[in-house]
Amino acid sequence: MLAWAVDALLPICDPVVVVGPADLLAEVAAAVPRAIVVAGGATRGASVRAGLAALAPVPRYVLVHDAARPLAPTALAERVLAALHDGADAVVPVLPLVDTVKQVDGAGFVVATLDRASLRVVQTPQGFRASVLIAAHAHAADATDDAALVEALGVPVWTVPGDPVAGKVTTPTDLARLESGLGGLRREPDPGLVGP
Repeated sequence: MLAWAVDALLPICDPVVVVGPADLLAEVAAAVPRAIVVAGGATRGASVRAGLAALAPVPRYVLVHDAARPLAPTALAERVLAALHDGADAVVPVLPLVDTVKQVDGAGFVVATLDRASLRVVQTPQGFRASVLIAAHAHAADATDDAALVEALGVPVWTVPGDPVAGKVTTPTDLARLESGLGGLRREPDPGLVGP
């Protein structure tokens, strides 16, 4: 999964920095020989900061990608970079929700049905002006994604169309779905993808 995620970025990113577990750095480096490999931290934020520290000189733009999205195509990263080149300070790929979403209380009772028309599922790679991402990490330690740290600074986060193929592998069911569908999955998006 890691090698696939890196392969999608190599055509458009130089360098690619991979942040991995300190005790597995040799294995990680063997899996992605064209990437810089550094030890991560105990949290997502600490790992991103370790990756940022490995960039010298610091580039103008930075993409943050999860290996848990191994089929995210190069074209998805290109859309994110294009929005940065067009002036955005922070960019996330998104997909509209297709399911009804309920807000529940601590006891499990529904308290509200959310309007899914304005809700989106966020994917990676997420893109940032490097100075903005560094400032966001200096301001707050951790969040579920880097865009949330940038939002906390009051910096607008732009969206671009995501890709259904860029699903996240989090559970054994996700992995089984990935493995069973590899033969039919495409690496490049269709031109008519749904947008933000």
